[in-house]
Amino acid sequence: MSLEQLAELTHLNRSYLIRVFSKAVGMPPYTYLTQVRVEKAKELLRQGMSAAETAIAVGMADQSHLNRHFKRIVGVTPGQYRHIYSQQ
Repeated sequence: MSLEQLAELTHLNRSYLIRVFSKAVGMPPYTYLTQVRVEKAKELLRQGMSAAETAIAVGMADQSHLNRHFKRIVGVTPGQYRHIYSQQ
């Protein structure tokens, strides 16, 4: 669901929706969505899915998009994360 769709559904102005969401959740909607996607990516990588397949499955534009956000949030690349969990 896009931010515009959410604003329309809630009958709130887009800017106001972002402020209310940020106040309630502690981060803007896009940041929240990225974190949700990275958490789902971690789960899929632990199950053995490739980084490229995972990127598509969680709604990222491509593998490099997933790599950038994943490394910033988790501290390692998706490939490194998958390798760590495949050895356990």
